[in-house]
Amino acid sequence: MLRSLTMTARLPFAVRAINGAFSLTGPVGRRIARLNPDKLMQSAQRSTGLTNFGSDYFRAPLVRLCQSLEEDAHLNALGRMIARQDILRLLSNRLRFVDLLERHPEINDTPIEQPIFILGMPRTGTTSLHELVALDPQFRVPMSWEVAYPFPPPDSATYRSDPRIAEVDAELANIDRLLPDFKYMHPMGAELPQECVGLFAYDFTSMIFDVQFRVAQYQEWLLQEDMSEVFKNHRRWLQILQWKCPADTWVLKSPQYLWNIEDMLREYPDARIVQTHRDPVRVAMSIGSLTATLRELSSNKVDLTEVTQEYADLLHYGVGKTMSVRQRGLLSAERAYDVQFKDFRQDPLAVVATIYDQFGYELSADVRERMAAFLAAGHESKRHGQHGYTLADSGLDLDFERERFADYQNAYGIALEEVS
Repeated sequence: MLRSLTMTARLPFAVRAINGAFSLTGPVGRRIARLNPDKLMQSAQRSTGLTNFGSDYFRAPLVRLCQSLEEDAHLNALGRMIARQDILRLLSNRLRFVDLLERHPEINDTPIEQPIFILGMPRTGTTSLHELVALDPQFRVPMSWEVAYPFPPPDSATYRSDPRIAEVDAELANIDRLLPDFKYMHPMGAELPQECVGLFAYDFTSMIFDVQFRVAQYQEWLLQEDMSEVFKNHRRWLQILQWKCPADTWVLKSPQYLWNIEDMLREYPDARIVQTHRDPVRVAMSIGSLTATLRELSSNKVDLTEVTQEYADLLHYGVGKTMSVRQRGLLSAERAYDVQFKDFRQDPLAVVATIYDQFGYELSADVRERMAAFLAAGHESKRHGQHGYTLADSGLDLDFERERFADYQNAYGIALEEVS
C-alpha cells in the first residue's frame, strides 16, 4: 500500500511546492544537495570552531548512513533538509563532547552504578513506564532537551528553566504542525524522557535513522555491528549529563537494546533489566504504521507494507537475540523483571510497585500520588490505539508471523491480541 498520495495532501502548500520543485530538478538537484560526509564534517568544524572529532570510529557509520540516505531513502527536499540539519547537529555536539572531556577529564571518573534498562519491542508500554519512573526524584532519566542540546551540560539549578527546553518544544511544535496525528502515536516534549537512540546517534549507530528514513543498507549493517565503543561513549554521555546535575540511579530505555543487549551488558555488567512483552504481530502493525507516518515527512515514496514487514523482521531478530542472552545465563534472574503489556495497561501502578520491590527501591506515597495524577490526566491512555492500522494494510501473513514468534510468546506467556 503506497501512502505517498495521502501525505502529499496533508503537507502545507509551501512544503509541497518546495518538494515539487525539487523533484523537477532530478539528478541535478540531488547532486547539488548531496549529503557529503566530508563537507558536513567541515561545516560542523566551522560552526563550532573545533576540529577534533575524537575516535575515528564514527566515520564509517556516517559514510554508510549518508550513502544509504542517497541510495535508499527517496528523499524529497524537506527530507534532505531534515537529514542535513540532524547530521550537522550530531557532528557539532560530537566536537563539543570531545572538547569538554579533554578539558575536564575528571568527568570520566564519575560513577554510574546499577543502571536500570527498560527494553522491549516498541509499542509495549516502555515509554509510559519510563515517564512514570521519571517522576521519582531518586531516578535520573535523559530528557529530550538535554539529549538534543547537551552543551553546556545541564545544571541542577536551572534544570527545569533552561532556555533549551523552549527551543526543543518549538522544534517539536513544527513537527506537530506537519504531522498533527503523530503525537497520538508517540509523545513529544522537551521535558519528556528520551530514548538512548538519541545518544547512540552521536556515533551514527542508531536505529533512530531507520525510523525517520528508509535506509535499508545502513540498517542491515547496523544489526551486525559491534557496539562496544558506542556503549563506552554512551557511558561518557551519561557522565556529562550528570556532571552538574547528579544522578543516583539512571533509568534508560530503548528498543535497540533488544538488538545490542550483549554489548550493553559488557559495558554495564551490574545493569538491571525490565523487559516488556506484547503480541509481536500487533506490535509490528503499530510500529509499521508509526514509522511509515514519520517517514512521509522526508519522502514522497513510502510503502506501508514494506515498512511493516521490515519491522516484523527486526522484531523477530531482536527478541531472538535477547532470548538467547537470557537463556545462556548472561543475565541472572534477580537482575531481570518481565512485564506483560496487558498487565501494565490494566494497572500501571501495581506493575511499577512490583518493579520497585524486585530491585529494592521504595515507592514513596508522594511519588505514588504523582504517578496517579499523571495517569489520571490521561497521558498513558494516549499512547496506544489512537491511530488506525489493519492487517490488510500491513501486508503481513498472519499464520507465518504467528509461527515464527511462537517460541518467544511461549517462553514469556504472551497473550495473543485480536488482529483484524
